[in-house]
Amino acid sequence: MIEKLVHINRVSKTVKGGKRFGFAALVVVGDGSGRVGFGKGKAREVPEAIQKATAAARKKMIRVPLKEGRTLHHDGNGRFGAGKVTVRTAPPGTGIIAGGPMRAVFESLGVADVVTKSVGTSNPYNMIRATFDALTDQTSPKSVAQRRGKKVADLLGRGGASEAEAEADAAAIAE
Repeated sequence: MIEKLVHINRVSKTVKGGKRFGFAALVVVGDGSGRVGFGKGKAREVPEAIQKATAAARKKMIRVPLKEGRTLHHDGNGRFGAGKVTVRTAPPGTGIIAGGPMRAVFESLGVADVVTKSVGTSNPYNMIRATFDALTDQTSPKSVAQRRGKKVADLLGRGGASEAEAEADAAAIAE
């Protein structure tokens, strides 16, 4: 499991004897091969908050279909509050082009090539939620073909492409 600490927030409560500090942690957890989750944890001490956040992230993991195990199948948009993100597939060798919290999500997910853009907020909580919104919409050609009762080759039978090419593309994607 890949665990990435994205953000720690320190809050204080003023009491009679002074100030009491509390900590909130935001953690992203992934297995590096298509499963990723995020969690929040709050406690008086930082390590405790991180432990709680990690436990929450492991509980709420989602599976994202990956193309060739390195990028997304198609482009997508996500939104949460004022956070808007765009995620795009990328050719091999591009790397992860993403800012801060989004980078942690894609590294944990196991994506090697992706281009992203975040617009609106820089709040890490909203950015991560918007990223997960975009990732939950990802579908693979295999699942679409299954849902429609067709073969992957039928879906990829692009106009002008020969039947053999479509079969080869389908075989490469189905792996």
